[in-house]
Amino acid sequence: MSWIDIGALEDVPLRGTRLVKTKLGCIGLFRTGEAEVFAASNTCPHKGGPLNEGIVHGRRVTCPLHDMVFDLETGAAQGADEGRIETFPVRIEAGRILLDVTALARSAA
Repeated sequence: MSWIDIGALEDVPLRGTRLVKTKLGCIGLFRTGEAEVFAASNTCPHKGGPLNEGIVHGRRVTCPLHDMVFDLETGAAQGADEGRIETFPVRIEAGRILLDVTALARSAA
């Protein structure tokens, strides 16, 4: 794995999101109420809704356009919804958020 520093943990509010623009597309950072951070595709597979504008609740995010709910750990749609968002390894070190660029590059291939 190859990790890059993409920002400070404090830059993402509790139960909030931030958008990370990369050459390979936009990634959403999602912070839970427990101060965990998840990285996933920012685009809802249903109609392309911007997930970084959704609601973070527990370890899930709700798309702001059509209320589809996705698990931030697995990327799987919840309930009766179908579909999946891509998730990426992320970790926190010394208050900094690190993203695995190897996994990001693999997803674009």
